[in-house]
Amino acid sequence: MKIKEILKNNRYSFILVFVIFFLDRISKIYVMHLEKSYFEINIFQSKFLNITPIWNKGISFGLFSFDDKYKYHILTALILIIVLFLIKIANKEIGIKKFSFLIIIGGAIGNLYDRIRFNAVFDFIDLHIGGFHWFIFNVSDIFITLGIFFLIYLEIINKKKSNLS
Repeated sequence: MKIKEILKNNRYSFILVFVIFFLDRISKIYVMHLEKSYFEINIFQSKFLNITPIWNKGISFGLFSFDDKYKYHILTALILIIVLFLIKIANKEIGIKKFSFLIIIGGAIGNLYDRIRFNAVFDFIDLHIGGFHWFIFNVSDIFITLGIFFLIYLEIINKKKSNLS
């Protein structure tokens, strides 16, 4: 298949992935600008939401953080391989399943960009109830999580349909 055909057949897929990447970049640039302007750890605080910028060297939600650059680069390369694998899978899917993979890819590329450019991912959304704080995350993490939830939901639905047969 020629590159021209791939681009033509996947035009909307590329647009969706780009829009997610763009939303992530714009949100991160805006919060980085606020951080420089206010010189504070918490840019915004409310009863349930804080905007608290941090640099995350792990994967989503700060899991598996490494100080060792060698391990960090291995993790980054592994994430790149997974993104390429997801792109291959998404090209074979249709409908909601393809959409789910595409929003995961868009989010993953947003975080991968940070990993390559800054050697860490910029997170800033801090949801909390009282003293319980969830992991600090970003817009890319939201799309990755939504995509995973959609895929899990689709698997549950397919399992129920196969059990009825």
